[in-house]
Amino acid sequence: MSAADTHIPAKVSPPRQAPPPPPDNRRPRGQRAPGGAAVPWLLLAPCLLILALVMGYPLARLVTLSFQKFGQSQLWGFQPAESVGFDNFAKVLGDGEFWAVVVRTIVFAGGAVVLTMVIGMALALLLQRVSGWLKVLINIVLVASWGMPVIVATTVFKWLFDTDYGVFNALLSKLPGIDMVGHNWFASGPEGLAVIMLLVVWGAVPFVVITLGAGLTQVPKELEEAARLDGAGSWGVFRYVTLPVLKPIIVMLTTLSVIWDMGVFPQVFVMRGGHPEPEFQVLNTYSYDRAFVVNDYAQGSAIALITVLLLLGVVAVYMRQMLKIGEVE
Repeated sequence: MSAADTHIPAKVSPPRQAPPPPPDNRRPRGQRAPGGAAVPWLLLAPCLLILALVMGYPLARLVTLSFQKFGQSQLWGFQPAESVGFDNFAKVLGDGEFWAVVVRTIVFAGGAVVLTMVIGMALALLLQRVSGWLKVLINIVLVASWGMPVIVATTVFKWLFDTDYGVFNALLSKLPGIDMVGHNWFASGPEGLAVIMLLVVWGAVPFVVITLGAGLTQVPKELEEAARLDGAGSWGVFRYVTLPVLKPIIVMLTTLSVIWDMGVFPQVFVMRGGHPEPEFQVLNTYSYDRAFVVNDYAQGSAIALITVLLLLGVVAVYMRQMLKIGEVE
C-alpha cells in the first residue's frame, strides 16, 4: 500500500451562514403609527382654542348682529333684538355712499400696495450693493421704524404736514417758485388721503425690505452670471432670473399688503382727530361710524361682514396663485 493510499483527507468546515436579518419593523409607506394622526391636532389644540375664543365668538356675534335690528334700545335691553333677514345688507348695498367708500378704499389700498412693493423692492436691491456696516445700520433703522407704534408714527406725520408748523411745507417752500407756507393738506380728500397713504407705506416698507432682502440671498449667483454671459443686462437679469425666484415671496407680500391696507383704521382715525370727514372714510372707519356714531350696530356689523368677505376673496386669489406656483415647481 502506498503512502498515497494511506492519506486521510482533511475535514472541510461547513460554510458559515450569514446571520438572519433583523426583523423589519418599518411600516409600509403611508401607514401612520398608532395614535400618530392625533399628535398634530394635540399640538395645534392650544392655538386653535385661543383662536376660537379670541376670533370665533366675535365673528359669530358679528354675523348674528348683521341679520338683526340692533340699536341703542336693544343694547340697553329696552327692546329685544329682532331678526330682519337680509334687510341690513339690502340697505347697505343700496346706499351710494357705501359704494363710494368701497371705491375709495380700493384706490387707497391699491396705491399703498404698489408704492410699498416698488419702494421695498428698490431698497432691497440697493441693500445688496452696499458695504456690510452700512447694510447693518440701514436694517437697524428699518426695524426701528417698523417697530414704532402706529399712534406715535401718526402724530409725527401730523407734525410733518401741519399747516402752520409743518416741516414738509417749509422744505417745499425753499424750492424756487413754490410757496407752500400755510398750505392745508387736509382741506381736500385726495391730498389728505395721499398723506395718510405715505404714512401707511412708511410703516409697511421695512417689513417688505427685510423679507425681500432675505429672499434675494437665495437667488443663485450662478444663474445671474450665466445670464450676464448670455448678454442680459441688469434689467434682463432681474426680470428673467431674480423675479421668478422671488415670485412666491412677492405674491405673499402683495396679498398681506392688500389685507393690511384695506383694513387700515388707526391712521385715518387718529389723523382726523377721531372724526373722519366723509371724503376720508374707508371701509373700517365707515363701519365704525355706523355702529358707534349713528348707533346702528346692525348696519355697522353688515358693513364689517362685507369687508371680511372682500378680504376672503383676496385670500382666495392668493391661495390660487400659490397652488399654481406649486404646480410649476
